[in-house]
Amino acid sequence: MTPQSYDGFTAAERGAMKERAKELKATAEGDAAVREKIAELDGPDRATAERLHEVVLAAAPQLTPRLYYGMPAWGSDGRVVCFFQPAAKFKARYPTFGFQDVAQLDDGAIWPVSFAVSELTPAVEQQIAELVRKAVSA
Repeated sequence: MTPQSYDGFTAAERGAMKERAKELKATAEGDAAVREKIAELDGPDRATAERLHEVVLAAAPQLTPRLYYGMPAWGSDGRVVCFFQPAAKFKARYPTFGFQDVAQLDDGAIWPVSFAVSELTPAVEQQIAELVRKAVSA
């Protein structure tokens, strides 16, 4: 019996490892970019965005942080699932937390996809976490 030779990983295995490395790099870069953008925000917007970042990633760790039109966002498969819109960006009265069409929030013929966030209480954080979990459910 001759021993089998080992020539390393197959082309498919190498391809899969390259894709995974690219995903990990994008996640690391995306998280750094989102944290940097959050750090640029003023007072209440910054505090809200910092906490939302934690809440979203705890609720759906499979989401990748990224920027969406210069705003903190979280996505999957290259598409934005949810995002934070600072009040100061559009000189609005309140910041909003919104969802894109890939979010699985469908509920009948009409459902909300954007929420005003005037204060992040534990109850509000729980509600946001539930929405994010629902948004990424299959």
